[in-house]
Amino acid sequence: MAGAALSRVPDVQIDGDGVFKYVLVRVRGAGAPAKDVVRGHGWAEYHADLFERTAEELARHGLSCECLGGGRVSHRPEERKIHVYGYSVGFGRADHAVTTEKLKAEYPDYEITWADEGY
Repeated sequence: MAGAALSRVPDVQIDGDGVFKYVLVRVRGAGAPAKDVVRGHGWAEYHADLFERTAEELARHGLSCECLGGGRVSHRPEERKIHVYGYSVGFGRADHAVTTEKLKAEYPDYEITWADEGY
């Protein structure tokens, strides 16, 4: 059951354009392997806002999660580019290499880069 719920969780949910905060979240279901997902939206004032909403949505499906860190995303669809950078004051810096690989799978025709610099 948890494995099925986990398989329905999208790997990536980010806004269609702009610069916004993101979090890298490890999702777990009872008896199922963990899965890392990326969530990034401009409505979030703080990285914790993203994590809290994600945790609430997952809990409704019997899944738990932990925040692995955060940063920022610059999504420029007109140029087919995404850049991942920065960190979260509350959660620390996410592993941008992991985030970038998730984004590349979701946006295979984009140029996707990352850097540890910036806030």
